[in-house]
Amino acid sequence: MNSISPIEVADSPVAGGASTRERILLVAARLFRYGGYASTSLREIAKEAGITAGSIYNHFASKEEILDEVLRIGVGGVATAVRKRVAALPATTTGRERIATAIREHLLHALHQGDFTSANVRMWAQLPAEVKARHRAVRRSYAEYWRDLFRQAQASGELRADLDVKVMELFVVGAINWTGEWYDPRRGSFDAFCEQVLKIIFDGIASGPQSAGHR
Repeated sequence: MNSISPIEVADSPVAGGASTRERILLVAARLFRYGGYASTSLREIAKEAGITAGSIYNHFASKEEILDEVLRIGVGGVATAVRKRVAALPATTTGRERIATAIREHLLHALHQGDFTSANVRMWAQLPAEVKARHRAVRRSYAEYWRDLFRQAQASGELRADLDVKVMELFVVGAINWTGEWYDPRRGSFDAFCEQVLKIIFDGIASGPQSAGHR
């Protein structure tokens, strides 16, 4: 497993190797994340990206078009990476191992592109209905992908059958999405962090026989 520090990468939004279009998106994601979409102007985005306000229109027709791309990257990029990584697993991989792999990959990519993921998480409830409508299908497809992983693990007896897969998906994906708000790579390796997350999700936080007694 890659042991990079994703937040350190994501915190360099205007890296020298980025194209102008990429710089605009990186800056916009950070400004949307911390200031909100409505409060962020194209002028601010241009200033932070090191370009003139008018030159933004060489790359995007409007602020809403920038928003659409930030939302697409924030969900679509993670979803594509997770699907690809899980699909590459051997046919003999257990359901629990598939879920663990999906969690690790989601965490890795969500933290690596922290501003994009957190902007999605923070802004979604406040976005206009027409913006949500353009991105709802991708979000629903990814949610259903996770529910299928849980269903398959339930069918093989690896997960409790009395739990609703929709609740599992909302809880697990919601929890790992929010890690970008508090994860600190200085407190330990990414691998160690993943192991903690997986233990909490699969085994809970209670110790000894008490945990079994409350099932």
